[in-house]
Amino acid sequence: MQNDNTIIESIKLLISRLERLSADSRYAHRASGLRGSLWRCVEEMEDESQSNCSPSAPVGDRAQLHCAPPQLERLMAQGYKILEAAAREINAPEK
Repeated sequence: MQNDNTIIESIKLLISRLERLSADSRYAHRASGLRGSLWRCVEEMEDESQSNCSPSAPVGDRAQLHCAPPQLERLMAQGYKILEAAAREINAPEK
């Protein structure tokens, strides 16, 4: 995985793109919840980097993280899928 600063910047970019979805989009509500989850991950990662918590920290400390790398990857993938689906919705012909 990339370093934490690059990941945090990628997450923030994804969040900003999700914020731009129209409220009329059927994906807006889902995107809103996902943005909240991603922001919690960003805050957790920033707090972790400030406290210098490293992967070599005791397992008990790492177990308290709510946004483990597999969880973060899943959230980001879900965000990109929502963006793709919302883009298809914009390009779809109206019925």
